[in-house]
Amino acid sequence: MKKLILSLSIVFLFIQCKENSTEKTPNNKNLGFLADSAMVVSAREEASKIGAIIMQNGGNAFDAMIATDLALTVVYPFAGNIGGGGFMVYRTNDGKTGALDYREKAPLAASKDMYLDENGNIIEGKSTLGAMAVGVPGTIDGLFKVHEKFGTIPFSELIQPAIDLANKGVVVTKKQAERLNKYRHFFTEVNNHQIVLDEEWKEGDTIKYPNLAKTFERIKTQGRDGFYKGETAEILVNYVQKLGGIITKEDLENYKSQWRNPIVFTYKSLKIISMSPPSSGGICNAQIFKAIESYDIASLGHNSVEAIQLITEAERRAYADRSYYLGDPDFVKIPIDTLISSDYVQERMKDFSWDKATLSSSISHGNIVGYESDETTHYSIVDSYGNAVSVTTTLNGAYGSKVYVSEGGFFLNNEMDDFSSKPGEPNMFGLIGAEANSIQPEKRMLSSMTPTIVEKNNKLFMTVGSPGGSTIITSVMQTILNVYEFDLGMQEAVDAPRFHHQWLPDVVTFEPKGFDSILVQKLQKKGYKINQENSRILGKVDAILVLPNGKLEGGADYRGDDKAVGF
Repeated sequence: MKKLILSLSIVFLFIQCKENSTEKTPNNKNLGFLADSAMVVSAREEASKIGAIIMQNGGNAFDAMIATDLALTVVYPFAGNIGGGGFMVYRTNDGKTGALDYREKAPLAASKDMYLDENGNIIEGKSTLGAMAVGVPGTIDGLFKVHEKFGTIPFSELIQPAIDLANKGVVVTKKQAERLNKYRHFFTEVNNHQIVLDEEWKEGDTIKYPNLAKTFERIKTQGRDGFYKGETAEILVNYVQKLGGIITKEDLENYKSQWRNPIVFTYKSLKIISMSPPSSGGICNAQIFKAIESYDIASLGHNSVEAIQLITEAERRAYADRSYYLGDPDFVKIPIDTLISSDYVQERMKDFSWDKATLSSSISHGNIVGYESDETTHYSIVDSYGNAVSVTTTLNGAYGSKVYVSEGGFFLNNEMDDFSSKPGEPNMFGLIGAEANSIQPEKRMLSSMTPTIVEKNNKLFMTVGSPGGSTIITSVMQTILNVYEFDLGMQEAVDAPRFHHQWLPDVVTFEPKGFDSILVQKLQKKGYKINQENSRILGKVDAILVLPNGKLEGGADYRGDDKAVGF
C-alpha cells in the first residue's frame, strides 16, 4: 500500500466514509449511524476517520486500532495517550478470542506505604496529582505487541496520520475547550513551566503539538525503543525526577505488556467476552449478569423501579467482592471460577428482597473456601473481514497526573491511585481496596476498564466499552441489557439514561434529568439513597452492533464529541 493514501490530507478528504445518518426499522426503532462493512467509533471524529481509512485501504481492525489509538493521543489528550495504558479484547473472524493487558505498572522504587504520612494516614493528593502519581506507561509497548501478532501494514505507516495531525493541529471543540479551561490551573500547579495547553481556550481554536510529532517520529524510526529507550525515555525520566517522581530508565526498559485469557461467560443466549484481571470489569459484570439471569428482566420494563432495584442489588454484591478479592493476577491468586459461577452468585443474592434495599453495611465479600485456578477513553472497531476489537485506554484522571512532558508533547498518567494506598480507604472514584490491590514494585493496579465483545448464536453481535472510572462496568452492562433485553437500537442503548451503584458509598447515582421524580420516590421509600442532582456523567459508551442483515450500527455517545465512521 502506498504511504500516500495514509497522509493526513487524504484522511480528511476521505469522502467515501459515510456521514452519520439515521433511519427507522419497520418497528419504528431509531437506528444510529449505519455502515455496510466496517466501522470505528471513538471519542473524536478525526481518530475514527483515520481508523476507517486504514481499513478501507485493506488494513484490518488491528491496524485500525493502532492508528486510532495514536490519533487519540493528539485529538483527545484528556484520555488518549502514550503516557498511560489500557486493555484490548479481540475476536478474530474465525471466532478466536483473546485479550492484551498493557496496564501501567508500579515503579521499582514503589512501596506499600508510599502515600502515607508518619501516622499512617493518606497524604491527600500525592497519589493523584504530580510526579509521584505516575505509573510506568504501557501504551506503546501494547501497540507494538498488537502489531507483531496481527498487523498487516507497516507500523511506520500507521503512525504517520498521528504525526500529520500533531503538526497540522487540532480544532478545539466546545466540550474540549470546557475541559481544558476547567483543569488548566492544575497544569500550572504541577508543572514547573508553562505548557502548550496552559491558556484560555475557546471553540474553534487550533492546537498544534510539534514536540509530540517529534516523539512519534522517534517511534516511527526506532520502533518500541523510540519510547522506552533513548531520547524519549531520557526526556521522560529526567522531567519526572525533576518534579520529585521515582520512575527510572530501568522501569521503562523493563516494561512488558501481557497477553491474557479474557473472562468468558454466558447470559441466556449471549456469550460475553470481557477483560480479565487486573481489570475488574469482566468478573464484576459476570457476577451482575449471573445474579439477574434467572429473572425475566425484560418484563419488568426498561429503567423501571423493579429493574433498577434488581440491578442495583447485583451491583452492590459484585463491587463488595471486587474490593476484597481482585488485584494483579501476577501477584495475587484470584478465585475467578468461583466468583463467576452461578451457584456462588445466587448464594450472594439469597438475602435480596423486593420490599426493601439491602444496606451495604450489611454486605461484605462472599466467603470462598480455597482458591482455584473516569478518566478514560474507549473505542470499538469492526473490519470488513469480520475481526472485532474493543479497546479501553486511559491516563486515569482527567489529563492523568497533569504532568505534561513538554519536550515529548504528552501527559503522564496518575494510575498509582488505582492501588489501595491504604486498604479500606477509598481512591479518587470512591472504590475501596484491600490487600490484594496493595502497592508492590512492578505490580499492575486494579482497573475498572471493561472492553467487551458479545456473541449471539456463535456470531459477532456487539463490541462495547466506556470510560468513567468505577461507572465503566455498570455502563457496559446496562448498554448490553438495553439492546438484548429491552430491544433498543445501538444508538438508543447508548443514549439511554444510566444509573450506578458500587457497594460503597451506599448511594445509587442517577444521571441528571434521566429519571422521573415518581420513580425516584418509590425507590427512596424502599430505603435506597439516591444521588441525582449532583451526579456526574455515567460512562461515555462507544459501541457497534451487528444487525440481522449484516450491517453495522454505531452507537457514539452524545455525552462527548464521539463519532462513528465507516463504509
